[in-house]
Amino acid sequence: MQSERTVDRAFHPASAPDYVPRPQMRQLQLERLKAVVRRAYDHVDLFRRRLDERGFPPDRLGSLSDIQHLPFTTKADLRDTYPFGLFASPIEDVVRVHASSGTTGKPVVVAYTRQDLDVWTSVMVRAFAACGLSRGDVLQNAYGYGLFTGGLGAHYGAEALGATVIPVSGGNTDRQIMVLKDFRVTAICCTPSYFLHLIERALELGVSMRALPVRVGIFGAEPWTESMRGHIEAEGGIQAFDIYGLSEIIGPGVAVECPCHRGLHVFEDHFFPEVIDPDTGRALPDGEEGELVLTTLSKQAMPMIRYRTRDITALAAEPCGCGRTVRRMSRIARRSDDMIIIRGVNVFPSQIEAALLAVEGTLPHYRILLTRHKGLDKMEVQVEVTPELFSDKIGSLEGLRQRLAYAMERVLGLKVQITLAAPRSIQRSEGKATRVIDRRDPANEVRHEDPSTVSVP
Repeated sequence: MQSERTVDRAFHPASAPDYVPRPQMRQLQLERLKAVVRRAYDHVDLFRRRLDERGFPPDRLGSLSDIQHLPFTTKADLRDTYPFGLFASPIEDVVRVHASSGTTGKPVVVAYTRQDLDVWTSVMVRAFAACGLSRGDVLQNAYGYGLFTGGLGAHYGAEALGATVIPVSGGNTDRQIMVLKDFRVTAICCTPSYFLHLIERALELGVSMRALPVRVGIFGAEPWTESMRGHIEAEGGIQAFDIYGLSEIIGPGVAVECPCHRGLHVFEDHFFPEVIDPDTGRALPDGEEGELVLTTLSKQAMPMIRYRTRDITALAAEPCGCGRTVRRMSRIARRSDDMIIIRGVNVFPSQIEAALLAVEGTLPHYRILLTRHKGLDKMEVQVEVTPELFSDKIGSLEGLRQRLAYAMERVLGLKVQITLAAPRSIQRSEGKATRVIDRRDPANEVRHEDPSTVSVP
């Protein structure tokens, strides 16, 4: 495949593959699918073994519909082959490694060759162009840098587009507002909940976001609703765009909204989308809601074959008013598993449980309470303690709370409020335990009786 490293700084979106006729796109997809399956078969033991078990070698791929004969890949496969077991390139060809949180404390490791980074840059250029950005825009990149894919993915794409990038990263809200104001920023990348927090804090500092030059926000890394978009646009005076991606596939840049806001255009020349029934694995037609499955069509270092994202969506093939011919996916509003996203960090109840039970003095009964304060997501973990400790001195409880908070931050990578509950105070269930109570959306608030708790300041 021809390298996409060189991106025209005077980018013309109509020249992108987003606009090619569907027959031409499908032919390109088939050629790339055959090549990536062959690469995975030749260089990755897991894929070769599974294809052999199915009696479906790569040369049997004759049409795009044959993708249904290929095995699924899941997050568990990345965990089980940690750290480099799914690499299809030798380490000397891998120029970058990223990682995201996994369900057992082990990160999910992803790798990139130079060509992979070129592809990532090119799809991010197309994403920013779809959001109306161009050379001369000033982009404040408030996604986290480091092992998280968001920061660097957005950074290199915006630079290649010709925008001026301010790599402010996450956190330090007052500085973020100062930069927005003083550097005359025209676009910002961050999570939607963090932008809501920026709006609230700016008002406290006497700064009206509507009075600033910011006109575009590109928000991702967590689910958000149309009502949140309306609030962001009204209070921030911007146009808000949804961007989608995941580390296992490439990072941000798998799909993005256009100004029509009728779903997110998937960059199908690099990521082949399917929607399946999450229970049966059966492929569903366009328009029907199910679990999104993605296959990388050009990834070298770590190809993903039919990766189950656990995100629930639907695909739309009808033309969009923007002229793009690539299919659209509906906004991700929920998942088929129990993953929680807090300020862009993936959190699983199983991680919380493991951290809690590793500290002596707690019982295996806990509850996770999610709230939103001034636009920023908060997580409280209520956990029962043993009768001996609950009846002990306040100092003992405070020591336990501190140990739990430390264990949680070490495992999750974020600070969590810990509330110690009396024995037998958290409601039991005869079926599946209700571990998570999400009060971030008042319309979906789950009302319940609070347990007897001890809040240790």
